[in-house]
Amino acid sequence: MDLSVFSPNRGKERAITTSFGTFDRFPIRTHVIMRGEKLEDVMHQYAPLPFGVGDYLFISEKIVAICQGRAWDISEIRPSMLAKLLSRFVYRSPYGIGLGSPWTMQLAIEEVGVGRLLVAAACSALTKPFGVRGVFYRIAGTAARAIDGPCDCTIPPYNHYAKKAPKDPDRVARHLAGLLGCKVVIIDANDLGVEVLGRSSSSIPTLFCKQVFRDNPLGQSSESTPLALVRRAS
Repeated sequence: MDLSVFSPNRGKERAITTSFGTFDRFPIRTHVIMRGEKLEDVMHQYAPLPFGVGDYLFISEKIVAICQGRAWDISEIRPSMLAKLLSRFVYRSPYGIGLGSPWTMQLAIEEVGVGRLLVAAACSALTKPFGVRGVFYRIAGTAARAIDGPCDCTIPPYNHYAKKAPKDPDRVARHLAGLLGCKVVIIDANDLGVEVLGRSSSSIPTLFCKQVFRDNPLGQSSESTPLALVRRAS
């Protein structure tokens, strides 16, 4: 397949140098994935088969969660009083609202439990006067960090949606790797950082995944590129 059709997103570079070598990233544009679609069908429609030996397919965790039915219009979510209170303790990033809304905090309560979030909120309140940020998310954990909600920069209709993290992302990555014949990584990346949620094999270094995606090549707003082929540069 002619990979030249997969152009880098605006402001991003195709190649990146890591401690594992230099790799090319080819963002893949799709339609807006909606709840009820099958992830396997999306892969077969857009994944650039056949893959070469050593190729990786990086997948945005968002479309995995959407296909699993783990994204909701905020009109479907009924935040509790506790969710409204706890959301006030969360730092609101310009790159995503995270748990800084009652809707996303309600999803976090359902996902990780009240006790853990209360501890996270207490530690955040204690450290905030000292200018320490991110304590809430470090304590709340990966499942809570991957929850996100409505943001002006998000493609409609997801500028009015909140979502949980994908369920069993390692299992999903292994399943897709078996279908596609390449290594698969499920990633949560924004312009602040990278979280690796799922890998088709434990032999894929987490550090490699973070380094190769450290500049968020999939973009953060209207790019509509939730997939990327990653290949060692020739």
